[in-house]
Amino acid sequence: MTAPATRRRRLKHWLELFAFRLFVRPVLWLPYATRIRFFGALAQYALAPVSGVRKRIRANLAHVFPDLPKPEVERLCGAVVNNAARAFIEMLSGAEFARHIAGTPMEGPGVAALDAAHEQGRPVVLVTGHLGNYDVARAVMSARGYRVAGLYAPMTNPLVNRHYVAAIESIAKPLFPRGREGMAGMLRFLRSGGMLGVVIDQYMKHGEPLDFLGKPAPTALSAAEMALKYQALLVPGYVIRQPDGLSFRIHMEDPVPHSDPVTMTQALNDSLSEKVRQHMDQWFWLHRRWIRH
Repeated sequence: MTAPATRRRRLKHWLELFAFRLFVRPVLWLPYATRIRFFGALAQYALAPVSGVRKRIRANLAHVFPDLPKPEVERLCGAVVNNAARAFIEMLSGAEFARHIAGTPMEGPGVAALDAAHEQGRPVVLVTGHLGNYDVARAVMSARGYRVAGLYAPMTNPLVNRHYVAAIESIAKPLFPRGREGMAGMLRFLRSGGMLGVVIDQYMKHGEPLDFLGKPAPTALSAAEMALKYQALLVPGYVIRQPDGLSFRIHMEDPVPHSDPVTMTQALNDSLSEKVRQHMDQWFWLHRRWIRH
């Protein structure tokens, strides 16, 4: 990278840090419930209309559900942004967020399987998607006594990333950064009988083109491959935001039977597809998922 390009990048990073401190940090001074509601509304009614994010949501919805009525599309455009913003400010609330959700119930047939794996020291790969606020499960399971870790994608801005990592580490540890840096520690943790949480609904350029909501979506096979290599349970689980907008329920499904990576990963996609259809306003329709359209 040339010297001028390096200077421009540094300037961009400092401007982003300034914006973070100016617009986000003051929100964190508000009382918890007020903070979450305010930031969701701010994103929905002030930031989304000028950011272009609604265009991406509309395009994704049109790709998957072309016959969805226009009023419902517009409702989802608002609700999806509101939920995503709430999830963002919840995670930045760190330990306070963890205290608020400490009593969140875990339900579903997968809970018994997780309890048994915990007792036996058997590795578990927990798979979820960008639905509700997936970090609730990590906090609640850690408080429950499970050895659970998360895999996260570092932010491109290292100055802002320091704030982000400090916040999510205060929710629960350990955490491993996506990429080579965190891979060795993540695999050691899994081999030792830990539970590793991963999200599966991100666009992977070289992923397998598997069905997701009726359309081909490049999907990483790594969760299934790790489960097979380390004889780990592969358990889909989801965090659903409740009507009050502040509380959640955690649903753990039956472990996916071991077979081959493609079959197992398609089962994960099918499981998440069902949950998205049930809670359309809580999935992150604002990111790229399918083969370019």
